[in-house]
Amino acid sequence: MPANTIKKLGLFAITWPIFIEQLSHILPGMIDTFMVSHLGDSAVAGLAVANQIVVFFIILFSFVGVGCSVVITHYLGANDRAGAEQVASTAVGVNFWLGVAVSVLIFAFSSEMLDLLHLPPGLMRYAQPFLALMGGTLFLEALNIAFASVLRSHGRTRDAMTITLLMNLANIGLNFLLIFGMFGFPRLGVVGAALSTVISRALACIAFAWLIQHRTQLRLRLGSFWQFSKEYLNKILHIGIPAAGENLSWWMSFMVITYFVGQMGETSLATFSYTMQLAMLMMMLGISIGIGTEIMIGHMIGSGEFNAAYRQVLRSLRLGLAVTLVTTCLVALFAPKLLRLFSSNETIITGGALLLRMGLLLEPGRTFNLIVINSLRATGDARFPVMFGAFSMWGLAVPVAWFLGLHLGWGLPGVWVAFTIDEWVRGITMYLRWKSRRWEKYAKVTHAGVQKV
Repeated sequence: MPANTIKKLGLFAITWPIFIEQLSHILPGMIDTFMVSHLGDSAVAGLAVANQIVVFFIILFSFVGVGCSVVITHYLGANDRAGAEQVASTAVGVNFWLGVAVSVLIFAFSSEMLDLLHLPPGLMRYAQPFLALMGGTLFLEALNIAFASVLRSHGRTRDAMTITLLMNLANIGLNFLLIFGMFGFPRLGVVGAALSTVISRALACIAFAWLIQHRTQLRLRLGSFWQFSKEYLNKILHIGIPAAGENLSWWMSFMVITYFVGQMGETSLATFSYTMQLAMLMMMLGISIGIGTEIMIGHMIGSGEFNAAYRQVLRSLRLGLAVTLVTTCLVALFAPKLLRLFSSNETIITGGALLLRMGLLLEPGRTFNLIVINSLRATGDARFPVMFGAFSMWGLAVPVAWFLGLHLGWGLPGVWVAFTIDEWVRGITMYLRWKSRRWEKYAKVTHAGVQKV
């Protein structure tokens, strides 16, 4: 899709397929949690801890995906299709080998990784086989992340959405067959949930590869898997490593906080797991608007339209805050009914409803981060968000969660207060960074670098 077409599409046309795609990413986790909850709250708690390790490495793969997407938009904005093809080939190859290395590591050391998180022994029988199977095939997800980034950067957000939807429909169908052993299939429980995801990821990988060849006019060849361009890899890593640093820092701090929650007992851990699944619903629109804005800003920077980029972020932020408030109010209103879909334990339902309603304060702050940080990254100003983010996450979120949640005995509400403080401090700081227009010096360097190649 030509660069000028991207600019004419508008935020809504780019964002709504991303929203469906992102929603499709979290629905399988929610459905897995719903189905596994019929095996007991302990099974859900074990799956949640194992899945944190899986998500940690998926975030690691995303640094290539994010860098690839941003750099391709720069080249397309400058009408350099050959450069865009080189970036795409490099990203696919790097993510494939990174995925293979991680898959081998997790398959060989799944038990040891769970021990590091101090998983209660009673939950190990649920978590270990799930982690070995899901983690041992993560190279498929690494490829899917790279493929989806290439499609989105070309404005093919509907194609990425369609593949993700079909992947998740396959995952849901296989869940019914393999978790509960319906229609003569073996009853595999938590392992069935993992196996369903692996099969659906493999099918998505094939579909992504086919669509890239036929929708973007890029020619990804087998040589892409071992022939990398150092020049283009450096450009990807310049954007991707700081982006991954921010995401990895957040997820590592989240894992530490989960360790604190584990010390509060299995009921608190199950409440935490259910609530986080539902909280993702409140994040989805903000995430989608952030990604859509990033695509638009990347094209604008590539073509040197800095003032247009500045105004677009402010428009996106107003929209993001409005839709986040509406979504959060709906989830808060129906919180007890939503939680009853997962558990009949009244302690879990009452505690989870309180946390979801605290999201009315938490989620607007998160929206600032989701939109403005993506936009800063698209301009080339990628290091400031990760440096300040690490300071806030480890200097505020983690110690405040420990102090309020464990030391003062506030439990999960104390943890949510810590999340809220962290998100608002980072969100306001990122907003002030954008308003100051300090990112323009990075944008000018980015624009000049694209024009030279």
